[in-house]
Amino acid sequence: MNNRKTWAAIALTLLTASVTSCSLDGRNREQESASPLPVQTGMELTRAELEIVSHSNEFAFNLFRQISVSESAVTSPKSIIVSPISITFALGMLNNGAANDTQAQINKVLGFEKTGADSINAFCSKMLNSAPKLDSLTKVLIANTIYLNKGYNLKPVFLQKAKTFYNAEPETRDFNDGKTMDVINRWAGDHTEQMIQKVLDEDTFEPNAVSYLLNAIYFKGTWTRKFDIGNTVESQFHHAGSTKEVLRPMMRQTAEFDYAESDDFQALSLPYGNGSFRMTVLLPITGKGQNLNTLPPVPTAESWQQLCRNMHSATVDVCLPRFETNTDIDLKKIMSSLGMPDAFDRGKADFSNFCDRATYIGLMKQVARIKLDEEGSEAAAVTVIGMRKNSIGDSGYITFNANHPFLYIISEQSTGAVFFIGRYTGE
Repeated sequence: MNNRKTWAAIALTLLTASVTSCSLDGRNREQESASPLPVQTGMELTRAELEIVSHSNEFAFNLFRQISVSESAVTSPKSIIVSPISITFALGMLNNGAANDTQAQINKVLGFEKTGADSINAFCSKMLNSAPKLDSLTKVLIANTIYLNKGYNLKPVFLQKAKTFYNAEPETRDFNDGKTMDVINRWAGDHTEQMIQKVLDEDTFEPNAVSYLLNAIYFKGTWTRKFDIGNTVESQFHHAGSTKEVLRPMMRQTAEFDYAESDDFQALSLPYGNGSFRMTVLLPITGKGQNLNTLPPVPTAESWQQLCRNMHSATVDVCLPRFETNTDIDLKKIMSSLGMPDAFDRGKADFSNFCDRATYIGLMKQVARIKLDEEGSEAAAVTVIGMRKNSIGDSGYITFNANHPFLYIISEQSTGAVFFIGRYTGE
């Protein structure tokens, strides 16, 4: 695996539980015959562009780490799914309206401290135009838009960059018309194949807001090697943060996959379509005397890169739950903690290049969803930013029994760009 093109970033907080057998005995080991994969395509990147992807993925690490820390006090942590790249699109678009310390903080948080806003624009433009074309068997949709309240005007340079790099066509509306919230929610549904139908409600929509900037990401990938639904059975899954066991539909197959392991976890790579996109599952190893309620350390981008280099083809008995996860995350405190507090502070925010009024970020949230089954995965996320006016294993079978909490990452193979990161805890 080409490590220069295998940049990926993850952040990992998993509460592990004891493991039980998935009963993958000889009767279920109907190994698929090796067949050539469809022709894989990828994005051709320069060395500088590869570094940009690496910096962007480092943000994905930091984001998921911070989200996990914010839930560390939860006794029974929930499954979560987030899309770091969706946040990069929404915040990168707004960043063209930021200035001085506010823009510098956003650049740093997104991983573009040295290269600046123009590099964020270039990265997003490349992903926007290239990712949907990589695999005819995998559907990727990326869309951006801006809703502007009447009485406000966007700065010409900001408007030009939003259209050029993000294909965003602003729409001016009267936010007090009683319809705008529904229009925004309808846009979210239309651009996520109806997976995300509501991003704003009466508690979060503000008729006096200056604008709402949105990004939508939709992903639908069919496994290169599908799971046979006839092999799916209800089996025990150890719920995170407790000793209780729950029954979950566990999918099974035995086939050739890229695989690696360390002293602490197994890593399994499940490709979609022609292999341009894949899901990588990190499963903590149990039964070696570890305290199963202790959180494993968060990997770094460097250690993740090393893990990818260590992956090799192996015959793997896979047992993976069929599941669906929905997440609605308030990002204000999280993004502020990551290093961009000024953007949310009405006294310090500098978005002087955004519109003709002084503004700050009053709302920042993401709604995300994933469905995983025998056919493949379907995932979507919508990030919304509301701007307010400032008054101021090589031989034999390897068993990969994911019957306890695990992390998963959906990424683009040639660049390693992380589209979704999630954890499944059994609830």
